[in-house]
Amino acid sequence: MKKVNKRLQAVADGYTDQKLYAGIGWHVEKGGKRIASGTSGSTDGTGKTPLGSDAIYRIYSMTKPVVSVMALILIQRGQLRLSDFVMQYIPSFAATQVLVEGRKVAPARPMTVEDLLTHRSGLSYDFVPNCPVAAQYSEIDLINRVDQSLAEFADTIAGYPLAFHPGSQWGYSVSTDVLARVLEVASGQPLDQLLEENIFAPLEMGDTGYYVPVHKQARLVPLLGFEKIDLSHTVLPAHELRLLDGEAIYPSRPGHDALRGGLGLFSTCVDYCKFASMLLTGRTPDGKTLIAPAMHRLMVANRIPESQMPLRLGPMAFPGYGFCLIGRVMQDLGQAMSLTVPGEFGWEGAAGTYFWVDPENQMVGVIMSQFLSTYLPMRDDMRAAVYATFQR
Repeated sequence: MKKVNKRLQAVADGYTDQKLYAGIGWHVEKGGKRIASGTSGSTDGTGKTPLGSDAIYRIYSMTKPVVSVMALILIQRGQLRLSDFVMQYIPSFAATQVLVEGRKVAPARPMTVEDLLTHRSGLSYDFVPNCPVAAQYSEIDLINRVDQSLAEFADTIAGYPLAFHPGSQWGYSVSTDVLARVLEVASGQPLDQLLEENIFAPLEMGDTGYYVPVHKQARLVPLLGFEKIDLSHTVLPAHELRLLDGEAIYPSRPGHDALRGGLGLFSTCVDYCKFASMLLTGRTPDGKTLIAPAMHRLMVANRIPESQMPLRLGPMAFPGYGFCLIGRVMQDLGQAMSLTVPGEFGWEGAAGTYFWVDPENQMVGVIMSQFLSTYLPMRDDMRAAVYATFQR
């Protein structure tokens, strides 16, 4: 453990000493045992408050795998199917068209639950460059619309055209937000209650949820970075530690109504590692099954045809990776650009959070920071440091 942690500490300190990140936290386990855990830097970059091991972070898109696992649980129960049409649960999607060369046409086929899970729905995100639909989302600042309930948010999305025909491309998007509303309708429960009862409580993830209680607010890390996610830069701007109004775009106070599937959760390194560890086996620490073995195999299989790879998000590419039902999955080491292993899967968040699951080595890792729209390779560097150091 000491050797791995020393290497991670050095990588993290390199970033925080240069004030590129205020603070970085990490937790890595192998075979169910901790092999590295630590922090670097402070909560806000001033050095006044060291980053605590129990710090709570806005995890942004690391919300997505949690919501996706909830979908798989409902599928196991027979309450949902991958082949179900989205419009069965959200009727407003029956009228959604596709924007093709400036004109709207009917989709070649209806959008399905599988399309939502694999980001082949045709939906987009505000910040996707050179996408006319993204530009329309941006006009109302869709991603930051915290004034709408999940049901209202899904209907708002349905009112815009699709960027491509469902199934024809991979395009990172608000798909998981729509999926979250599907889950509410299919289960008859609100999203926060659904996740608490079926995932957080069984895994004893007491610091994870859509709200940060008043008595835990002091542990919430301030949000720093850029005011908006922008992938259109030709010259990257300075990575300055600028304080943002996190409550305005990602509320934490109990009782807010801005529940989402693509972002919105808060968690800690240790708490999220419990979720990542479950993804190795599908079981809770006491041996109860959350994800059945057959579903687990289905969950981690790549679903993106070669013709739709490499996966791209604007100027960013994910060489070697396919996409499974809950996130990226390494398919071809010959294309990988940093140290990893075949079958490694996981995802990341826009504010510098990241996790990976390595079935081959029975290892999981979680990295947390809080810089919105980070473009530096810190997360890859941290994961690579683990693989360069640990012994089988």
